Amino acid sequence: MPYSVILVGSSGLIGSNLLSELIQSEAISEILLLVRRSTDVSSSKVKELIVNFEKPNSYSIDIQADIIYSCLGTTKSETPNSSLYRQIDLEYPLNLAKLGQKNGVAQFHIISSLGADAGSSNSYLKLKGELEQELKKLTISSLHIYQPSFLIGERKKDRLADKIMKPVFRLIDPLLIGPLKKYRSIKAADVARVMLNQSIKDLKGTFTYPSIQIQELA
Repeated sequence: MPYSVILVGSSGLIGSNLLSELIQSEAISEILLLVRRSTDVSSSKVKELIVNFEKPNSYSIDIQADIIYSCLGTTKSETPNSSLYRQIDLEYPLNLAKLGQKNGVAQFHIISSLGADAGSSNSYLKLKGELEQELKKLTISSLHIYQPSFLIGERKKDRLADKIMKPVFRLIDPLLIGPLKKYRSIKAADVARVMLNQSIKDLKGTFTYPSIQIQELA
C-alpha cells in the first residue's frame, strides 16, 4: 500500500534530493512539505503547509502520515545566534518527532552526523548527539538515524566550506582505507535514496546508519 509522508527541510541538500526520490517513487502517494514559506514545487503528490516551527502546537493536528522525514539543519555561518541554532538543529526536529509519536506516525527518519556524540567537545557533534539521545527516549516504533560524513552535491546556495573541502575530499577519499574508510565523503543523493529505500521496508525498531553503511546500502 502506498505511503503518505511528511518532509521537513526539503530545500536543503539532502531534503531536495529526497523530495525528488519521493515524487518519483510509486511507493509514495502523498507528500506534505512543512515549510516556512511557499516553494515552487509542482507535483500532484505534493502539498505544502506553511508553519511556524516555534509553535508546534499550531500545526500538531496536521502531522498525520505513515512516515516523517526530517532533513532540518543549519550552520554557524547561516545562524550565528546560538539559541536559534539549537532551536533549528535540535528543538524543531524533536518537536516534530513528539507530534508524530502523539499522532501515531509509524516511522521517523532523521539526518544526524557522523561522529554525533552528546559528550563531544565539538558543539556541532554534541548537539547532534543530544538530539539522538532525546529521540531514542520516545516510543517511536520505527526510528532511523542517518549519520553521513561530508556531503557532496549541488546546493542552492554556495558555501565556502564546500568550495574548500570538495577538492580536498577528491584527493583524500582514495587514501581513506581500512578504519578510515568511514570518513569518506558521500553523495547527498545516495543518502536520500537510502532513506526512501529503508522506509518502504517497514522495519521496526531503532536503526543508526553511519556513513559507511549508507554507502553500502546505496
